[in-house]
Amino acid sequence: MAPPAQSQRSPSPSQPSGKGEVSDLKMQLRQLAGSVTPGTDSSKRELFKKVISYMTIGIDVSSLFSEMVMCSATSDIVLKKMCYLYVGNYAKCNPDLALLTINFLQRDCKDMDPMIRGLALRSLCSLRVTNLVEYLVGPLESGLKDGNSYVRMVAVIGVLKLYHISAVTCVDADFPEMLKHLMLNDPDTQVVANCLAALQEIWSLEASQSEKASMDRETLLSKPVIYYFLNRIKQFNEWAQCLVLELVAKYVPSDTNEIFDIMDLLEDRLQHANGAVVLATIKLFLQLTLSMTDVHQQVYERIKAPLLTLVSSGSPEQSYAVLSHLHLLVMRAPMLFSSDYKHFYCQYNEPFYVKKLKLEMLTAVANENNTYEIVTELCEYAANVDIPIARESIRAVGKIALQQYDVNAIVDRLLQFLEMEKDHVTAETLVLVKDLLRKYPQWSHDCIAVVGNISSKNVQEPKAKAALIWMLGEYAQDMQDAPYVLESLIDSWDDEHSAEVRLHLLTAVLKCFLRRPPETRKALGAALAAGLADFHQDVHDRALFYYRLLQHNVSVAELVVNPPKQAVSVFADTQSSEMKDRIFDEFNSLSVVYQKPSYMFTDKEHQGPFAFSEETGNLSVGVESVSNAVSAQMVEANDKDLLLSTSDKEESRGPTSNGSEYNAPAYDSSSNLSLPAPSPQGGLAVDDLLGLGWNAAPNIAPSPPPLKLNPRAVLDPSTFQQKWRQLPVSVSEECSINPEGVAALTTPQALLRHMQGHSIHCIASGGQAPHFKFFFFAQKAEAASIYLVECIINSSSCKAQLKIKADDQGSSQDFSALFQSALSKFGMP
Repeated sequence: MAPPAQSQRSPSPSQPSGKGEVSDLKMQLRQLAGSVTPGTDSSKRELFKKVISYMTIGIDVSSLFSEMVMCSATSDIVLKKMCYLYVGNYAKCNPDLALLTINFLQRDCKDMDPMIRGLALRSLCSLRVTNLVEYLVGPLESGLKDGNSYVRMVAVIGVLKLYHISAVTCVDADFPEMLKHLMLNDPDTQVVANCLAALQEIWSLEASQSEKASMDRETLLSKPVIYYFLNRIKQFNEWAQCLVLELVAKYVPSDTNEIFDIMDLLEDRLQHANGAVVLATIKLFLQLTLSMTDVHQQVYERIKAPLLTLVSSGSPEQSYAVLSHLHLLVMRAPMLFSSDYKHFYCQYNEPFYVKKLKLEMLTAVANENNTYEIVTELCEYAANVDIPIARESIRAVGKIALQQYDVNAIVDRLLQFLEMEKDHVTAETLVLVKDLLRKYPQWSHDCIAVVGNISSKNVQEPKAKAALIWMLGEYAQDMQDAPYVLESLIDSWDDEHSAEVRLHLLTAVLKCFLRRPPETRKALGAALAAGLADFHQDVHDRALFYYRLLQHNVSVAELVVNPPKQAVSVFADTQSSEMKDRIFDEFNSLSVVYQKPSYMFTDKEHQGPFAFSEETGNLSVGVESVSNAVSAQMVEANDKDLLLSTSDKEESRGPTSNGSEYNAPAYDSSSNLSLPAPSPQGGLAVDDLLGLGWNAAPNIAPSPPPLKLNPRAVLDPSTFQQKWRQLPVSVSEECSINPEGVAALTTPQALLRHMQGHSIHCIASGGQAPHFKFFFFAQKAEAASIYLVECIINSSSCKAQLKIKADDQGSSQDFSALFQSALSKFGMP
């Protein structure tokens, strides 16, 4: 019988098994170690290449350390480089072996070839072994005094590496003072730049511990040092120039004359071909003139041409970075680029991220003089085949209208968009029309006349449908078909998956009912009953609120749902002025590109409590191995105020945040209901309106279930595994899953979202149809008791095998009932 095909396969040459190949290399390297015959170097190169390739793919070749060191006795610089690469890779994890390299590296530091001296010194400083720092001091002193600039340049960075390995050794050897002297006297600009970078880092770290280091750091900002760098700045490369400009930005000039002197010295840096140099110079000019209003405005005018040149030349990535800085400047000085708006017109071959930022720029520079031309250009983009750009252009038109620029013409153009019969154009336009009507109620007659001709069946996007429903409710008296359109939307309630649409629908139908009761009575009854039976808690709560409000007093309901409104004057800005000032202070950094201060994306403490877990890959629980670890902290952190609107969520959340659940009775939406008369207290007999026969509103809310769970429970995988091994099985049983749930189980993520809505979190999942395996956990709301669940689902038989372990054995059955109840509702509408 032939063995399996997999056992017959031999390892490929590119991925060797390891041991045999390494042994062969060891023997071959020993043979060549002491050989000086012609062609030896070429043979060593081939062997060294194999060693480096094995090291690269993850094979442990540390056993070759001594042979590699012996073969390093050569004048071939290529062999030297490969040997240094090998030594640097294995030195830190094998500190004992690293000691073998000291002799040959120190010998190479004295080689006649400056390239070998520099490479050997760099490798010696890169060993990163604390016990070997004493061997670095001598070579570094020699390197700083070397006659070759490359060796000195490497030695300067070596001092910084030594400081991070052993700060005491670096300071005791007086290396900072040597760097300071070298910085002010070395003829090579790259050595000077390296000294500046190293000293800034060393003295900034030492300043908190040593008063002398703090004073030394201040010497970098003294007038002689600053002018020394300014006078030599043209000799530096681009990186070094940026380093110098950052240093000068921290310097405080003594008077205005000195400010003008510095700006005169750096004037030509604004014409530099490198964008980083230009931006660093601009940052310096802006900071120097912050207290000089007139000069600051002149700086804006002076930097305009260099920035526009950078936008139009270079890569799209550079254009985006420069545009981000332009956008920041325009937000501070809106009139700065108002006459140069054509520079921000989109080109056909630009990537989406550049076009989007240009649209934001066009919105920002719009004013009374250029609005017509900008809006005309944006309207051209609305018909673009690139749908994302078309959407962004329509939003830009709306933003300009909200700034009160040429409103009449803009409203006419937006209404023309509704006649284009393109779904994405119609959707975006409806959202903007809603905002425009909130700010300009006087345009309601013209807008409603066009919006009334739009069929709700042609609007599918949740935000657009919500905007249309808002207009149907807000202007129900002006739209003849409003009650009937709302009634048709309520009839398709079960087909609507967006909670935002359902919330708007409840409010709109109540507004319509208060204005046109006879035509809307059936729709209101169906809407309230459907809302009370809805699984989404926010929809349920709003329907219950409206139910009780109508039962209490109709006049109060009118004041709550449809109070006298004033036109919105200013829409909320997404960024505060303090935030914008903070970003401006970090000009020429990633803060401008990200449009947020650096602390928001660099410090872990500001990542928030709902950050995703870093646990990835496979998770082994007990003796089983399951994949696709799922974070227990995947929580919606940015829910909006649901009394106004809600985020468009695909799934419905059955239980409330504390684990309780409402069970609304069923209703018949097709029943023919009549509007009851008001009660003596001014309320409506809403029970008759709904046709549900309830006695009183307080009896609607059911008693909470006996077991409440913590919706924000957190459990790390290692603790889960430990508890799973320690705790005995409390409940082991089989339960059935409804066919709708089996049909919805196309991917495990669907079930995970559903169970998380019931405060039951998934720690790991795996498998594929028809067999799925899940591990869940939950926590008692009032205690620290943890429940662990192993759930194996067979989708072909619609069965689920459950094993439950718990800290609190007495409540295991209650939790099992709650878990099975949540599982049975999976896939139900």
